[in-house]
Amino acid sequence: MCGFGGLTPRRGAAKHGPARNGRGEPVRELPQSIDAVETMLAGQGYVASRALATVVFLSLRLGRPLFLEGEAGVGKTEIAKVLAAGLGRRLIRLQCHEGLDAASAVCEWNFAAQMIAIRTAEAGGGADRDTLKAELFTEDYLIERPLLAAMRPQPGGAPVLLIDELDRTDEPFEAFLLEALSDFQVTIPELGTIKAPEPPIVILTSNRTREVHDALKRRCLYHWVDYPGFERELDILRARAPEAQDRLSREVVAFVQRLRSEDLFKKPGVAETIDWAKCLLALDVIQLSPEVIADTLGAILKYQDDIQKIQGSEAKKLLDEVKKGLVFA
Repeated sequence: MCGFGGLTPRRGAAKHGPARNGRGEPVRELPQSIDAVETMLAGQGYVASRALATVVFLSLRLGRPLFLEGEAGVGKTEIAKVLAAGLGRRLIRLQCHEGLDAASAVCEWNFAAQMIAIRTAEAGGGADRDTLKAELFTEDYLIERPLLAAMRPQPGGAPVLLIDELDRTDEPFEAFLLEALSDFQVTIPELGTIKAPEPPIVILTSNRTREVHDALKRRCLYHWVDYPGFERELDILRARAPEAQDRLSREVVAFVQRLRSEDLFKKPGVAETIDWAKCLLALDVIQLSPEVIADTLGAILKYQDDIQKIQGSEAKKLLDEVKKGLVFA
């Protein structure tokens, strides 16, 4: 069982000299301005608002975890991915779920391998009990989980640690994370304390299915990631599906934004906008029609009640409203 705490740094901190990533490339410097953050994200196909770029810059500059809340599909998880790619860092992802505990998040002992070693030692006349115990509880038998991996020195510099969908866990796990976000270290009783030589870049996300405790939020910089406006969502679609013609892109974005104003069980996110556009491209669609919408609604709406509500005459009505409001060059 592993836990957080202690003050002893891990042996073998990062060596001096220019750090390189796993491909042997020099580590990229952290962006030195908000504009540089926007440029870096845009280079990875992520169109960020000025407010989001600002909080990302502050998180990197101050070494503070970044807590992102918002509806599903608005680009919270993607931020961690593009940061890792833009900085040339390793991405370590902890996917949260109900019942997540320290063993699953930090480390576990490989009991099967330990039992084999015990049986082998017994069959061969074996070492004494103390020697065998010392051999069994070494890193050779340790199964590393995301939080421990994030504390290890990385060849490309501190990794990006994504703690995704934190709201799916329970309050005890939140409490367990508190010290991690303060001290960036883990304690394994049999091995001692392992402290990150350089704190990881931490991104936490939540879809707000429940409230996350204030104590955890206080350790982070906070940003609510909202649905983008028309022009920014159009820029996002152009970046992610550049092969789509301008007319189709505008119709897709306008129709999805109109859908979000409807009383739906699950409103489509930006991820669904991109998926739908790619589906339409695969079908060689050049502009929306009620028939095309009816055939592809499953790309943007994920609940049958929502699909039934929009199908047929309702889809035609919404499309007519969208086309009236669009101006094409």
